[in-house]
Amino acid sequence: MVVIWFPELLPHLKSRRNIDKGIYRQEADDYKCNSSLHKDAVHVCITSDKNTIGGMIALINSIYSKHKHHVFFHLVVDAESQDHLRIWIETTKLKDIHYQIKVFPENWVKGKIKVRGGRQDLAKPLNYARYLPTKKLFPDIKGRVLFIDDDSIVQGDIKELYDMDLSPGHAVGFSSECSSASRRLTLMKNNYADYIDFKSKNIKEMKIDPTECAFNTGVFIADLDLWRKYNITNQLQHWMELNTKEEIYGNERGGGGSQPPMMIVFYKKYTNIDPGWHVRYLGWTSGTSYTKQFIGMAKLLHWNGRFKPWGRVSQHKDVWNKYYIEDPTGKFKPARKN
Repeated sequence: MVVIWFPELLPHLKSRRNIDKGIYRQEADDYKCNSSLHKDAVHVCITSDKNTIGGMIALINSIYSKHKHHVFFHLVVDAESQDHLRIWIETTKLKDIHYQIKVFPENWVKGKIKVRGGRQDLAKPLNYARYLPTKKLFPDIKGRVLFIDDDSIVQGDIKELYDMDLSPGHAVGFSSECSSASRRLTLMKNNYADYIDFKSKNIKEMKIDPTECAFNTGVFIADLDLWRKYNITNQLQHWMELNTKEEIYGNERGGGGSQPPMMIVFYKKYTNIDPGWHVRYLGWTSGTSYTKQFIGMAKLLHWNGRFKPWGRVSQHKDVWNKYYIEDPTGKFKPARKN
């Protein structure tokens, strides 16, 4: 049993079921010994660090505020954010959610990340938690897990996305980037040539069509049983490591980071997510890309890009503000216009 001592939280937590003589027991321990917490649950994985943790909180709250089904949150953070996140959850309206906090094992990707070009933020180890190393993050989970980037807000019933049909043999569902909106907002063709170096001998051997539509990895549904069966994590790790030895991706317009290996491994092997369940590129520009009416109808909003909703300038920030819960420690402070 792992225990954490937070004496400063006792006034807030003394009525909680997990307090025993001033000792707060991690929800992870309850989870492991109580199968009812994960039976028939919607499993949601969110990753974050100290710079974006407010986004994780807003996303959790958006799901929790509208949930009609049992949701279990798998929260993956850096070591510095572990206690911070637990305090934020346990001293606010989120105290009744079922969750598990895990620190991402950064040594798992040590020496395997090489980012070319200018976006060094893509080299953050937590970006690679989406590769779902099941033995490290989900050893007890069978069935599905829904991965959502922390710069997102859910406005629909999350069970609808979780239960979407996956084509036979497909381990994942992604959002295709072939829509006119994606191309209009990014000013790219959004095909494989925007992300992968087709001069590479190893890529040529894959027989990938460079004009094939890309897909977005910020929101996806994964069948963990098939993920394990196909050794997906090991396949992704192979392309990561190969890219440190020769250029496979990184200098193209779409950038490098965690997306290109997923595009290689899942080439023509994924099911399309309903477009309403991933309205994205809200962070691509500070100007308004969509009407308020359209935003209101969207089931999931994603501020991918540099203009985050907790930043000083961002479109449709009012939607995100509805779900943000102030940090009780005062460490995370969204930028506000004066």
